[in-house]
Amino acid sequence: MVCGILCHYRAVGYYFRITMAFDFITGELLLVDKPIDWTSFDVVNKIRRLISRTIGVRLKVGHAGTLDPKATGLLLICTGGMTKQINRFMELDKEYTGTFFLGATTPSFDTETEPEPHSSIMHPESEIIHATAKKFTGPILQVPPLFSAKKIEGKRAYTLARKNLDIDLPPVPVTIHTFEITRFEYPEVDFRVNCSKGTYIRSLARDFGEALGTGAYLSSLRRTRIGNYEATDAISISQFESLLQTMKK
Repeated sequence: MVCGILCHYRAVGYYFRITMAFDFITGELLLVDKPIDWTSFDVVNKIRRLISRTIGVRLKVGHAGTLDPKATGLLLICTGGMTKQINRFMELDKEYTGTFFLGATTPSFDTETEPEPHSSIMHPESEIIHATAKKFTGPILQVPPLFSAKKIEGKRAYTLARKNLDIDLPPVPVTIHTFEITRFEYPEVDFRVNCSKGTYIRSLARDFGEALGTGAYLSSLRRTRIGNYEATDAISISQFESLLQTMKK
């Protein structure tokens, strides 16, 4: 393994430096920028294969907080001994930016399933949009999406939902620390949310649309921060692969 090589990459519009002194077996925390249409498990499996191919050892790799396939942004990846710290990282607050689309709903609450027009033809004013956001700030009870990784009697909810089975998920307590509307141009509502662990932004989209009477679904989502870890410091999968190629030389 080649150590101490200082490499420069451009990621998400920012330069950052990575010291090539990885110890994947003892444990590393990797900040990865998840691409759209990848599951969090896709990223973990890819990182595991890349590392195993580089160091010749198959090791444990895990992530600290799932991102939906249609979401992008920060994913914390733990390797080796660092996987013992996953639960600690999962406890950290999260920050997201994205867009709600008003006037329609989807079964998955995002773009993974097809939109269905809402019966309402209301076009709420900006003041109503901002006032409604305030109603969801603080401790709230939130029902997780049916298309989620929540387990029901040992099975993932999304598996049952895709079979059109009638399932009932109980509400769970979460906290929305900040719910800021950053742009409103009907039918789109851009937002920034800072929240506790376990919060589903897709469910927030559904609840927001129901409160407005227009319906809504999540049309885009990016996780920008986990605790003090920022997406601007994250590396893409292709950049990580390039770093490992450098280590081999």
